[in-house]
Amino acid sequence: MRLSSVFVRVAAFVVAGLLAVIGARAAVTVVEDRSQITVQEALIDNGYDWTSVIADGLQVILEGEAPSEAARFRAISVSGGMVDASRVIDNMAVLDTGGIAPPDFAIEILRNDSGVSLIGLIPAATDRDDLNARIASIADGLPVTDLLEAADYPVPEGWRPALNYALRALAQLPRSKISVSANRVAIDAISDSTAQQAQLESALSRDAPKGMRLALTVSAPRPVISPFTIRFTLTEGEASLAACAADTEEAQRKIVAAAVAAGLTGKANCTLALGVPSVTWGDAAAMAITAVKDLGGGSVTLSDADIALVAPEGTDQDLFDQVAGGLENALPDVYALDATLPVKPDAGAEGPPTFSATLSPEGQVQLRGRVPDDLMNATAESYAQARFGQRNVVMGTRVVDGLPTGWSVRVLAGLQALSQLSNGSVKVDPDMIDVRGNTGNAEASAEITRMLIDKLGQSAEFRVNVTYVAELDPIAALPTPEDCVATIGTLTSERKILFDPSSATISAGSRQLVDDIADVLKACPDLKFEIAGYTDSQGGEEMNQQLSQQRAEAVLDGLRSRRIEADHFSAVGYGEADPIADNDTEAGREANRRIEFNLILPEPVADATTTLEAVEQGAAPDSNATPEVVPDIVPDDPNQIVDGDGGSGDQ
Repeated sequence: MRLSSVFVRVAAFVVAGLLAVIGARAAVTVVEDRSQITVQEALIDNGYDWTSVIADGLQVILEGEAPSEAARFRAISVSGGMVDASRVIDNMAVLDTGGIAPPDFAIEILRNDSGVSLIGLIPAATDRDDLNARIASIADGLPVTDLLEAADYPVPEGWRPALNYALRALAQLPRSKISVSANRVAIDAISDSTAQQAQLESALSRDAPKGMRLALTVSAPRPVISPFTIRFTLTEGEASLAACAADTEEAQRKIVAAAVAAGLTGKANCTLALGVPSVTWGDAAAMAITAVKDLGGGSVTLSDADIALVAPEGTDQDLFDQVAGGLENALPDVYALDATLPVKPDAGAEGPPTFSATLSPEGQVQLRGRVPDDLMNATAESYAQARFGQRNVVMGTRVVDGLPTGWSVRVLAGLQALSQLSNGSVKVDPDMIDVRGNTGNAEASAEITRMLIDKLGQSAEFRVNVTYVAELDPIAALPTPEDCVATIGTLTSERKILFDPSSATISAGSRQLVDDIADVLKACPDLKFEIAGYTDSQGGEEMNQQLSQQRAEAVLDGLRSRRIEADHFSAVGYGEADPIADNDTEAGREANRRIEFNLILPEPVADATTTLEAVEQGAAPDSNATPEVVPDIVPDDPNQIVDGDGGSGDQ
């Protein structure tokens, strides 16, 4: 009995073990089959039918011959999306790349407040450590997600300049997407304002390498305009859209189309903005502009929900009633129409009163015409001096009685309009204010129009004929880095920054030169310069290095004292290194004692190809290379050295 009982128990355990083994093998087979089928179907669906899938337990082995390294990587990615990526074993080979075309190298870079992300395919010769260091510097502590893959193909022509340019642009654009390929860069970025938008577009366009195609789109947040304004005038067949704001592109098209139909020629500037009083703004504006056309002239002003329609003097009463009545009935309920048929005022014995002011390109302002009293005369003079400078105002006004009501307000409004121009004139009549001139502000016409409406009311008659001149725009006219370097080179071609003997004190005679260099740098923001100090070979090497460092720092301190933002400047003393003349002669030593201003260019992306070229030319690659410094403004003639101390035989 006891033996039989033991045997039964042992047999039960053996049977259970066999059943467990059979069940486990069956489960493994099911997992293998399901994994194999799932991955194989996914690969076929994505066009990777050159792969074969083998399941071995939990592992999924990919075999086959990939047409390219990129295709191999994508096949692995697809498989990793079906099963755990750690289970995918790559056993694939890649076709011989010698006889097939290289892949299209490209990078997509996304930068925002969360960090920087990179995805794409780059040449294997790219120095990844250097690239990662530059991206980390740009990210400034924010996370960097690197999803780049590499393929061992020759670096295409134009790839390195495009990548270097993209990284320089990325450093300036905290919210951007940059697409890089050989000889082409596409940039989509967001700026903080329209002024910054113009500055970035100008700077990025100037910096683009020659031969590279650039697709640049920099958007700016829509401004908030209050009141939301449109001003359209039609005088003697000449149409003008002095101010225009729209809430949508569709409304913008409607407004411009109505203005063109009414006689507007040339480019129409209608700003997309926030602050619209109604979603029917575009329809209401188009109706109002069409009403001016139907009257044969006049003006219409929309300020939020108020519309002021002014017909030309002498308009037939029936026509005026028909057009004004039709517009009033067609407008949406939110809008209020004030239609006016003006009556020509009687001229006094001395003719209609006038006031005029002219602003010359040199800043000289002349005031002429009539004012109501001495207080207003003094007020106009003080206001003009505050706007244009005390020494620039010439008064030629006359105090008379009987001027129209509100004349003083019209005079001051005209002066305020003139202050927004670079040069021009304003003429004030009882029934019209005429503003003409040139400006470097693309929005000046709209800003003057809104100001006049605010000061004088919607029904006021005025003309704003202002021309935007790009050369007067302080942003568009910013000098290029090359211009700045060339200007400093011109300043220092005949003069040198001299120091007191054996010291780092800038001599009194050289202070004006430092002033002139500072004036140039004020117009050249964000450039990086190295101020390099050099001595001749007399004296100890260590002492020479210390003196050159002190002198370079003295020049840097001198620029800072002149309100130059020099945080991105560096002062380096090189002592007696890199002589440009013979130290055995007094003239040579004089030439070697100098200060150089070197423009620091962004560090290019190094790769194995450039390193190999350097080795082939006999130069050892430097793993601790510093940013490239280009001494663009150092003249070749020893008599035109940028700087020196001028002391005979003195360090």
